[in-house]
Amino acid sequence: MSQPLESPYLTAAEAAKYLRLEERTLNNMRWREEGPHWRKHGGKVIYHIKDLEGWSRGRDCGHGPSYDEDKDNDTGA
Repeated sequence: MSQPLESPYLTAAEAAKYLRLEERTLNNMRWREEGPHWRKHGGKVIYHIKDLEGWSRGRDCGHGPSYDEDKDNDTGA
């Protein structure tokens, strides 16, 4: 038996869980046009995981070092 295809697209419930938000909060943010970029496939609201990651990076409020994938892949200094 083959493994099911892992999709980069998440439902609103999955996206909220990924971001550690309540689904209602994510839905309210979408209505106010404040949340991450979303799409509609067949009338269903979905979020691409890269859009969630980018939105989260844009909300960085810290002052110390932070995890950044691009820095991990940087070979020059």
